[in-house]
Amino acid sequence: MLKGHQTWEFENNPVIISTGVVGGPFEANGPLANDFDLLHEDLWIKQDSYEKAQKVMLEESITRAVEKAELRNEDIHFMLTGDLINQLTPSSFAGRTLAMPYLGLFGACSTSMEGLALAALIINANGAERIVTAASSHNAATEKQFRYPTEYGAQKPPTAQWTTTASGAAVVANIGDGPVVTSATIGKVIDMGLSDPFNMGGAMAPAAADTLVAHFRDRDLSPDHYDLIATGDLGKIGSPILLELLEDKELHIPIDTIKDCGLMIYRESQPIQAGGSGAGCSSAVTYGHLLNRMKNGDIQKMLIVATGALLSPISFQQKESIPCIAHAVSIEASPNAST
Repeated sequence: MLKGHQTWEFENNPVIISTGVVGGPFEANGPLANDFDLLHEDLWIKQDSYEKAQKVMLEESITRAVEKAELRNEDIHFMLTGDLINQLTPSSFAGRTLAMPYLGLFGACSTSMEGLALAALIINANGAERIVTAASSHNAATEKQFRYPTEYGAQKPPTAQWTTTASGAAVVANIGDGPVVTSATIGKVIDMGLSDPFNMGGAMAPAAADTLVAHFRDRDLSPDHYDLIATGDLGKIGSPILLELLEDKELHIPIDTIKDCGLMIYRESQPIQAGGSGAGCSSAVTYGHLLNRMKNGDIQKMLIVATGALLSPISFQQKESIPCIAHAVSIEASPNAST
């Protein structure tokens, strides 16, 4: 199963049999609104805190994924989830509600593919038959923790990104119909010395480049192997930096192949500064829009490279630089998904 130095290839075809995607009001006005299962009209979601609202979104996305697979909670062997809030409280409290065997993950905005990689690994090794994996974020909760409460109305620089209010979940199984998870490349922590929490795209781009180089090296693939490579979330600042870094590393991926989840989820007219971000961004775009395109036959092979900035409020206050990571998972539309 280990291929090269840091890549797993899954010979037993772990399959994504269903997904659930939930978003907030800002996402409802974006171009991918039709790819969500549920969109809320306000950030509170009838809760008395934004953190509780995020927990509800996570529960809703998981519940929809399980129901769409015609399963019950007790049919799920493990729940792998993560978020950006201190000590993963939305995920842990959702685990309390859903009563599934639970593993909490933190990879910042890379959590979506960290979860999918580990779910596929466990399924491939016959460690489970059905796993749900999810990642979520909430604009107001995340901004309050890492930057300024939105009520302050603080002005942000053009390099800042808009934290997505969304949760995306997937049920991964050993048998069934759906796209197949074919491989995962686990990234290394890369720190280029950047310390500006308002420039996540610039900080994370080197980690994305490092993981992409490792993925194509380990799997011995040509640069045009994939129909789509989706990063999440480099935005307007990090995306061109990634292309420059890949050229420097002599990995010449066709420019039309690389897209960014943070640039897909919102309209240009929305006040997103440099694009979307958050653990819920790449999970919502992947489990909603991109898998829908794959099911419609628009995409046959895609690689999702979710990036994460591994800072904390404490590390920022102590003036540390920002360590970053990226995990890449390949997904293919396979007629052999049901075996």
